[in-house]
Amino acid sequence: MISLDARLRSLENGRSQQSGLSDLFNALAVKAADLSRLISRRGGLGDAVGALNADGDPQKALDVMADAQFLEAVKETGLVAAYCSEERESALILDRDAPLVVAIDPLDGSSNIGVNVSIGTIISVLPNPGGDLEKAAMQRGDQQLAAAFFVYGPQTTLYLSTGEGTDFYRLDPATGLFILVESGIKIPAETSEYAINASNARHWFAPFQRYVNDMLLGADGPRDRDFNMRWTASLVADAARIFNRGGIFLYPCDRRPKYENGRLRLIYEANPISLLVE
Repeated sequence: MISLDARLRSLENGRSQQSGLSDLFNALAVKAADLSRLISRRGGLGDAVGALNADGDPQKALDVMADAQFLEAVKETGLVAAYCSEERESALILDRDAPLVVAIDPLDGSSNIGVNVSIGTIISVLPNPGGDLEKAAMQRGDQQLAAAFFVYGPQTTLYLSTGEGTDFYRLDPATGLFILVESGIKIPAETSEYAINASNARHWFAPFQRYVNDMLLGADGPRDRDFNMRWTASLVADAARIFNRGGIFLYPCDRRPKYENGRLRLIYEANPISLLVE
């Protein structure tokens, strides 16, 4: 068995920046394992706490707990200049001279907490750009040094890339360690599944309606094959399924106010998932 720490150390190859990533993700993995145990044992985590996050979504108790856990992890490493979280109005400046910036969605899919559907954590790691660290996470996606997401479900898993392929890990509950399951995973090229919230179909723009309608027509339509639709309201759960079974995740812009430019957050959702997929 190869642990997360052993795998990350094997990728260092004398690169100081990679060494920093190893220490950072080891610290984050410890908190993810703690969070996994908390989720499995405690009730009331889906209760609203009466506040809104940076995007205007109601915060749940677990949102706040997860944010506090991961903030503690990055502080302990001394490697992070700025911590940019969906749960906070602005970046938290930790050490202006530290080499890394973390952008994080501490608890993705929080609407699923109370119904025992998979939820997770999405992480993007960027270099310290210097200058105004309040905007430290506002970098192009191709500047990312690493990306990852944890999934808390029937098993707790981790998908991680430091720029050399994407690795898949599973938490061993007996040891509390993440163990490498497969390195360099590839999304299957052929699939019959797609993930979208079709209840919004009436709001979509015409080209996108036509695209989805072609799949809905199945074998009777222009694609000459049947498709199955999936939707969990949890990006990490849908992404994990796509890594294993192929497919596509769709959350298009539409005609509704505040949805004209799409719904996914670029810096701590779309960018990190894109790096993992690419």
